[in-house]
Amino acid sequence: MDLPIVVGVDGSEPSLRAVDWAADEAALRGAPLRLVYASLWERYEGAALAQGLGKPSEQVMVEDIVRTAVRRAHLRRTALRITTAVLPEEPEYALVREGHEAAALVLGSRGRSGLAETVLGSVSLAVAARAACPVIVLRASHDNQVSHDNQVRAGKHGRVVVGIGERATDSAALRFAVQEAKLRDATLDAVRAWRCPAYESTDHPLIAGEPARLHERHAAEILEQALKGAPEDVDLRRRTIEGPARRVLPDASREADLLVVGARRNPGHFGLQLGRVAHAVLHHAACAVAVVPEQV
Repeated sequence: MDLPIVVGVDGSEPSLRAVDWAADEAALRGAPLRLVYASLWERYEGAALAQGLGKPSEQVMVEDIVRTAVRRAHLRRTALRITTAVLPEEPEYALVREGHEAAALVLGSRGRSGLAETVLGSVSLAVAARAACPVIVLRASHDNQVSHDNQVRAGKHGRVVVGIGERATDSAALRFAVQEAKLRDATLDAVRAWRCPAYESTDHPLIAGEPARLHERHAAEILEQALKGAPEDVDLRRRTIEGPARRVLPDASREADLLVVGARRNPGHFGLQLGRVAHAVLHHAACAVAVVPEQV
């Protein structure tokens, strides 16, 4: 049985853009699409919002949200196989559980405290940190992938970027990025960030720059090792860039359709498992971000 692409919906504009992306992703893979609404609405704003919309009950409001999402997905991709689920529980727990039987989870970013969507929502952050499958988070509404009518532009740049970490051998993130590039017929940029520690630098004219060259060469070696088994039918570019990965990767995302990073998962640890780099790109990337779990 084909694993579905699961998308979290809640009636917000970010979640509707996530439906666009998820519909495209499902169509590219020939996979079913599953729309999930999860909320303890009796605790939060559900009753007030339902009253404001003139709905007789919270349940009617939820059904209307799900119908709208289904209609949007079918308008985007008419041949999709779509299922839905309405789950009366905290969305982060419900979505993480759904991820155990999903090819990927797709979520929208959300603003907090009245701020614009440059601040990532707590649900997206929690799911990306715990899910057992890749989690794709769409960035804010003002990014370069949203048209004037609030539709996600598919494949505007024809480019996927993947960050290559220190332990890049047999990387799930790289495998996912290769698959996404092939599905989209896109160029794959494999990026390895590197830095020269300040204590190694020198101003002596005869050896100036040598520490930096050594670190850059080491970065290139890591990159080559990671890409040794990459398929030949992918348009692959290798890039070593000086700077911290949490700055280099968001910069590289400015002309990309998708940025892919890995997040180490320790099966014996139950807290948030999202590393500094993944956390940074989720907040600052200019395109959609895929966080792919890597086992320790």
